[in-house]
Amino acid sequence: MILILTPNTRSDSSAYQQLMGYLDKLPGIQYRVHEEQGATQLLTEIYLIGSTAGLAMDYMQSLPGVERAVRVSEEYRVLGRHQANDPRPSHFEYNGVRFGQDNLNVFAGLCAVDNREHVEQMMKVLRDNGQVCTRMGAYKPRTNPYAFQGHGKDCLPYVFELAGKYGIKVIAMEITHESHMDEIFEALRQTGDPTGVMLQIGTRNTQNFELLKIVGRQQRFPVLLKRGFGITLDESLNAAEYLASEGNRKVVFGLRGMKTNMGDPHRNLVDFAHVPVVKRLTRMPVCIDPSHSVGTRAAGPDGMLDIAHVVAQGVIAGANMILVDFHPNPASALVDGPQALTLPELPYFLEDVAIAREAYERRLALRQKYPST
Repeated sequence: MILILTPNTRSDSSAYQQLMGYLDKLPGIQYRVHEEQGATQLLTEIYLIGSTAGLAMDYMQSLPGVERAVRVSEEYRVLGRHQANDPRPSHFEYNGVRFGQDNLNVFAGLCAVDNREHVEQMMKVLRDNGQVCTRMGAYKPRTNPYAFQGHGKDCLPYVFELAGKYGIKVIAMEITHESHMDEIFEALRQTGDPTGVMLQIGTRNTQNFELLKIVGRQQRFPVLLKRGFGITLDESLNAAEYLASEGNRKVVFGLRGMKTNMGDPHRNLVDFAHVPVVKRLTRMPVCIDPSHSVGTRAAGPDGMLDIAHVVAQGVIAGANMILVDFHPNPASALVDGPQALTLPELPYFLEDVAIAREAYERRLALRQKYPST
């Protein structure tokens, strides 16, 4: 059970103290308090853990300071959508950017940072096309131990400086070890915090539970968790729950395709049909990664790239974030060049995304017009 307190209920208030006194006396019940300080309000949720079946909802909602009580299932206890009209928020804001189940952000950028010149070219074209988010890979886990592993902390200062120069507010950046968080934090501090970072947990680390716990304990950076390429959706959603159970609920869930030969000739079997499933089961915004799903620049007889088609499929299904590879010169890219789009293609890509998003919004309006069919 989750108790949602009246906004701005402070821990030193009499209502809060009375509520804690009551909860302390409940036999077999433990609780965990989570506070979220918004721009204008303090939101507090109390998670009751144990045998809560005997607790009457009406009575719990009448306790001092309690605005609502929500009975939850065992799975996805923190991030789950436990009733049709779950009152808890399905969005969060970070560095001036909203991430929610009701909007869409595009993170176009370099799969792997190779040099300062390419980073600046990428960020400039993003600014010129009205974008404030990007992806920049500094740490690259690779199957081949001899492949390029990323420039790591050495590239962070100029990546962050250029982000500030071109108005980039959020950079999605994969980490593979807890030390990478410290390096990112220090590089941001040294450069004057010119931008924000969304930590990315890649598909190989989806079940690195100790890393998930460590990342979940910090609440400065939001997290993009990619689905594990060889595990079930339920297992991947529970990985996201690891993050939230440690305190960080600013989590975006990423679909990036499943590893199976059934997906040939694409790199992975595209799983974007799960966009509405994840939104139904949880309150997380959902990201799609068409570049790593398709893995090539192959085009159909209509001249449209397969990547563009699968992006449209995900966006029309209600995706809230797109993580997509671009590069000034894909032939020279150190990682995943064959799937990267080119900088002159960005205006077309964004307009194509806008068409798909408009189609989703029209479908949503139609559904609301005929709610009973």
